[in-house]
Amino acid sequence: MRILVISDVHANLTALDEVLADAATVEWLGQTGFDAIWSLGDIVGYGPWPNECIQRLQQFPDHLRVAGNHDWAALGRLDLEEFNREARKMAVWTQQHLDSASLSYLRSLPDQPLHQDAFTVTHASPREPIWEYINSGSIARENFAHLATPYCLVGHTHVPRLYRMAGGACTVHGPIYDRDISLAGPHSLIINPGSVGQPRDNDPRAAYALLDVEQALWRFRRVRYDVEITQAAMRKAGLPERLIARLAYGW
Repeated sequence: MRILVISDVHANLTALDEVLADAATVEWLGQTGFDAIWSLGDIVGYGPWPNECIQRLQQFPDHLRVAGNHDWAALGRLDLEEFNREARKMAVWTQQHLDSASLSYLRSLPDQPLHQDAFTVTHASPREPIWEYINSGSIARENFAHLATPYCLVGHTHVPRLYRMAGGACTVHGPIYDRDISLAGPHSLIINPGSVGQPRDNDPRAAYALLDVEQALWRFRRVRYDVEITQAAMRKAGLPERLIARLAYGW
């Protein structure tokens, strides 16, 4: 089974559509297309199209999804004082603009890690599924003890990374794009595909990954999208200028 792995769409429909189009047409392992989507949370928040992004994912019935912290914030399940000023404004704006169907969809998102074959799927971490940032080898090392599967897929940091635990040592690896990575081996892995809608690794291109479950192969991928279309929609909606500017720089 070929999986499109996405995370942190953040209501950026332009980026999401470009990722869906790219993943449907890029040739990988002698084929094109994907069989299912695994969405690692934070579909909404920050961007101007929360309802539209949810509706787009619902066009793919075979998609696995989990809740992220911004999904919870949109439902009023988190104290907004935990967020920075712009994120608080966006949480309130998103709450005001979600329609009933979108609210129902967000309420349906699991808040605990899901297990699919050899994979744990969660938003933040296996230890704290909604909020913890795995942004260092030391934090990753602590989380490997909470895994019941060899592999774990996470989002939340908006930065593509691979953490490998073998022989008691945890190593951190940045992404190598468009190269097949074999997941098999005497190790455990925590992998972050990066963010579709708001990258934070100084690369404004949308990030996603392809996964072949049977062959245990992973491929990091980036794709350009028209950032200015998203920025114009954000300005029209009166969203914070800092959030608009950061999209052009990937921070």
